[in-house]
Amino acid sequence: MESMFANLHTWGYLILFLYSLGGGFLALAAAGVLSSAGELNIVLCIVIACISNFIGDSGLFLVSRYNKKEIMPYLRKQRRNLALAQILFRKYGDRIILIKKFIYGLKTLVPIAIGITKYSFLKFSVINAVSSLIWALVVGLLSYYAGDFVRGLYERIKEAPWIAPLILAAIAAMIVAYFRFATRKRG
Repeated sequence: MESMFANLHTWGYLILFLYSLGGGFLALAAAGVLSSAGELNIVLCIVIACISNFIGDSGLFLVSRYNKKEIMPYLRKQRRNLALAQILFRKYGDRIILIKKFIYGLKTLVPIAIGITKYSFLKFSVINAVSSLIWALVVGLLSYYAGDFVRGLYERIKEAPWIAPLILAAIAAMIVAYFRFATRKRG
């Protein structure tokens, strides 16, 4: 256990940065819990996650803007989800840039869907920066202040380890069911 915490101090911030490029929700939540235990610095974790999340979304926007033809073959299986992201963008406008940061599965598709349009990169960048900051503060601080609760829950799950896979499977099933419902053919 001690070597794990030693590695965490060495590599934790780098892992948080890399993971936050593509989403980072779980990494930031874990960093918040670890910060509440004194293993990491919560302010540094929030700053790293915010910057990394901003860079990741901006990169997806730019890749889809300037390499549309090249990335479309990779998105063939995601066509319906990409269409959903575009519908959500039309329905909610700029707010979807913030909302999608909290919804697993939309995090990567929304910047791609927006990048394919003629939406201003400057406007996207400003909204993305503010949204990344809000996301990092909300997730980081909530997990920091819920650290004792999460560690207590972890101790209970250690006593009955079969519960965790059931909870994770239920969450995964709900996410899959949502996307199937939202992208189903109508008519």
